Amino acid sequence: MARDAGLDTLLDLDGSIIDQGDGYWVSIRVKLLEKASETRPHGISYSLTLHDPHNQRILGFDNAHAVKSVGKRKYSGRRVEYDHKHKGLKDKGSPYEFVSAYQLLEDFFNEVDKTLKEYRGY
Repeated sequence: MARDAGLDTLLDLDGSIIDQGDGYWVSIRVKLLEKASETRPHGISYSLTLHDPHNQRILGFDNAHAVKSVGKRKYSGRRVEYDHKHKGLKDKGSPYEFVSAYQLLEDFFNEVDKTLKEYRGY
């Protein structure tokens, strides 16, 4: 498998806190795994989150745990999705299709822009 060209960029952002103004902020945590697995075939563990002025996560893209696909009730007998996103304070997550590190960054920051517009009311 060819190396993801954006992976170094994503890894360089590990530990970043990015101010979004008005008390909102982004946190990026990324770790290279020793080897890829069925649940993390791209070989990284990641968490990209947007927080409100009260330090609550209001958006997140991560692969920290499994999520159910829409319409599915059980995990057994099928591939469990680890790549997912959370929208809002209480969202348990919905599957996210990881394509590449650059695409992850683009998708996340596009959602950050949309979410900030919603929360700021414009």
